[in-house]
Amino acid sequence: MRKFFTASLILALTFLSSMSAFAQLSVPEGSQRAKVMQRVGITDITIDYGRPRVNKREIWGRLVPYGFNNLGFGTSTAAPWRAGANNNTIIEFSHDVKVEGKKIAAGKYGLHMALEESGAVTVIFSNDYNAWGSYFYDEKNDALRVNVQSKETAHTELLTFEFATVTANSATASLRWEKKEIPFQIEVDVNGIVMDQIKSDFNNQPGFTQANWDQAAGFAMGAGELDQALEWVNGSIAGNFFSQSTFNNLSMKSQILTQMGKKEEAAGMVDQIVELGNPTQLYQYGGQFIASEQHDLAVKVAKANVKKSDGAWPSNYGLARAYSAVGNYKSAIKSLKAAQGKAPERFQQRLAGNLEQLQKGEDIN
Repeated sequence: MRKFFTASLILALTFLSSMSAFAQLSVPEGSQRAKVMQRVGITDITIDYGRPRVNKREIWGRLVPYGFNNLGFGTSTAAPWRAGANNNTIIEFSHDVKVEGKKIAAGKYGLHMALEESGAVTVIFSNDYNAWGSYFYDEKNDALRVNVQSKETAHTELLTFEFATVTANSATASLRWEKKEIPFQIEVDVNGIVMDQIKSDFNNQPGFTQANWDQAAGFAMGAGELDQALEWVNGSIAGNFFSQSTFNNLSMKSQILTQMGKKEEAAGMVDQIVELGNPTQLYQYGGQFIASEQHDLAVKVAKANVKKSDGAWPSNYGLARAYSAVGNYKSAIKSLKAAQGKAPERFQQRLAGNLEQLQKGEDIN
């Protein structure tokens, strides 16, 4: 009987131990977790953090002591603030970025801050992002430190991270709590990252679709990578199983060549592009030549569009703009009146204003 009792006790203790190890309850944290994400280009910046309340407490210099401190627990004798509550505040970059002008690799980092009474703040990115708070902080794990200046601001009860300022190539992350804001700028090499991603994608399924080559060429052109843009648009036009000449890829090639200073080569493509374009496309195409001050080509495209569209009013308006660009106001007035005769009522006021300009010898572009 005693052996049976002993065996039963051991089994029960083993069961309870297993329950303790694997069946923990899920209950709310006192300072609940939050996550904020901002995309810059195709790069995601994510901050995961605990949100304590001010709760009428004295925060700076007391609850959050200045500088680096021995917190009386863990292994760190010179710990910064955990920039939140409970587990590490974690910041993650999906691509390499710069923080306050300094490079940091893609990945996850524990985010810590050491504040000074003067308002200066050292923002620390630690490779050890799994720790609890800053109790086990070790500067040997630092990936990056940057120095910023805090600002006085309106009261924020719940500690909050936000991206208040975002541009095409950067975002400013800010911690706001009590009456203090701690901002740090994150810069992203959007063009370089996207170009590298496109090249990688073209080794996989996206590289088998013509539309993707057109899109890639358009991005590269906008980024100023003209040689690469020309290579990709040429791949859309010829050389691949899906390649074919379209208005879109030929007109894009014309723009790329123009930006490269090869205007004669671009001009040699006009007849082929006009053949493939519809009236709306040709109106826009002619407008590109007006913008690039290739006025003779603008007139050529606009004349072809009038013929191709059987005198539709937008094509006549495009021809009026082209004639106006070269200073031929007499012909511009004739074309504009032809447009007026067919244009819907909602456009008549605009056309009448343009006509008045031409009669005064003013360019309508």
